[in-house]
Parts: sequence; C-alpha cells; structure tokens
Amino acid sequence: MSGSITIAGLGPGAEALVTPEVTAALAEATDVIGYIPYVARVAPRPGLTLHPSHNRFELDRSRHALELATQRRRVVVVSSGDPGVFAMASAVFEAVEAGPTAWRDLDIRVLPGITAMLAAAARAGAPLGHDFCTINLSDNLKPWALIERRLKLAAQADFAMAFYNPRSKSRPEGFARTLEVLKEACGDARPVIFARAVSTPEEQIRVVPLPQCTPEMADMRTMVIVGNSATRIIERSGPPIVYTPRSVPA
Repeated sequence: MSGSITIAGLGPGAEALVTPEVTAALAEATDVIGYIPYVARVAPRPGLTLHPSHNRFELDRSRHALELATQRRRVVVVSSGDPGVFAMASAVFEAVEAGPTAWRDLDIRVLPGITAMLAAAARAGAPLGHDFCTINLSDNLKPWALIERRLKLAAQADFAMAFYNPRSKSRPEGFARTLEVLKEACGDARPVIFARAVSTPEEQIRVVPLPQCTPEMADMRTMVIVGNSATRIIERSGPPIVYTPRSVPA
C-alpha cells in the first residue's frame, strides 16, 4: 500500500503557531478529515477533498481515514492543539487495533502541535514550571466519579493543573463541582488562570484567586490553569506574571 495517514495538530488558533511540518503535510494531502471547525481552518485547493464531521464521530472519522489510505490517498487527520492530547491520534490507533489487519501496515505518522495548555501557560508566564497534570473535565467519555477522584488526588499531590473542556452549555454543573472540590482540597488562594481563545482575536486572560473563582468564568473555549501551593504572581503595570518555581525546598 502506498497510501498514508498523517495525524496533525493545528495548534491553538493562530496560523503562526502551526508547525512547518504540519503545513508541509497539508500541502501534500489529497484528503483532510476532522471536526468541522478544524477542517474549516484548511484552505481549499485543487486536488484536495475536505471531509468535515461532527465532534462525537471520532471512531467513524478514523475508520474513514484508514479506508481512504488503503485507496492510496494521502490523508491528513486534523485536530486543534496537539493530536495526542485529548484528540484524534488515540482514536485513529483505537480504530487500527480493532480493524482489519491490513490497516496496521499503513504509513501512519503523528505530527505534534502546540497545545492550548502550553499556549495559555506562555501567555500568563510559566505556571507549569514544575510538576503538573492535565485533566479533561468532559464526562462524555469517562464517568464524573473518575474525574472527581483525579481532581482530589492531584490537589493532594500539590500538582499545578490544566483543565480542558471545563464547562459546556449541556453540563455546566461539572465545573461548578470542580471548583468546590478544589476550594475544599487546596484551602488557599492560589492563582487560577482563565485563558480564553488564546492566540485568536478573541483572546482573554484573567488571573483570579481560587476562592473568588466562579463557574461562569469558563466555557468550552477556555483553558483553566490552577497553580500549586508555591505558584507566585509578579505584579506590574501590565498584566501580572504567574509562575511556578522549578525548585521545591527540602
């Protein structure tokens, strides 16, 4: 088989944050597959077929990409941010494992991208400068009980935390409960960063002490980063700098 699949990250939004490697892959593609708003970021051109689909069809999308690749197409599956972070790389490999043996012989590459988490952290300073964890707060693919358990354990371990998909219109109660868990488990006024639509014209960055955080401060375009107990704020005339020291006293 001479077809291929490239699973590529388009970064957090700005064209300048798409890697040259991903740009080159898109230039060579015959087909681009992905969630509707991500495919919309790819410019149409002769010889390229765009295949947008809805967000919850990840396995169907992956199977479609694999089938096209067996037809000797050069397929690029796009995600925002990095395709290996709560995105399409895992879905494609899940489809490969469960699918025909021939799919395992395809040329499959994963191209990294700049995540929303890293872009948001860079805008604020260096809040992830020491050990941290990342949690997807959506309970579409895992039970809420598991999310809550991980939140409590991460707070107990004093990780800085980065949250994807904090609050949707269909499940606003999840982020409200997240804040309740953190306020109880942390018991301090560590800074929380609400970074919305980073690297786009709608970008907004807010730094709020944990006790003052409310659910309405986040939506699905918001990256939420919670500092650890040592995270510091440098006040200045412009936006404050938030950073977590790299060292921990013995």
